[in-house]
Amino acid sequence: MKKIEAIIQPFKFEDVKAALTQAGVEGMTITEVKGFGRQKGHKEIYRGSEYTVDVLPKVKIEVVAADDRADIVVKTILEAAKTGKIGDGKVFVIPVDEAFRIRTEESGEKAV
Repeated sequence: MKKIEAIIQPFKFEDVKAALTQAGVEGMTITEVKGFGRQKGHKEIYRGSEYTVDVLPKVKIEVVAADDRADIVVKTILEAAKTGKIGDGKVFVIPVDEAFRIRTEESGEKAV
């Protein structure tokens, strides 16, 4: 199993969610996060004073998938989240040793 974590632009979330649902992903965890990378933020003016916003809002999507489905999930996220501009985000693929469903105590891919 693999855990796919994607950090994306907030305005691309609905597109990514719809694409993942169509690709057969049945569950995901979504978190509103803040961060920075090469995008380095931007300057804004508030009440006549200029200030730098260098920690930007993003959305983190987490999906656990079977090894043979991980590539499909990653490709789907890459295609749906891409704008071609700096700040599009990142996708991380992490091995998952084991998973358990608390309600039934099922383990492995059955738990996902």
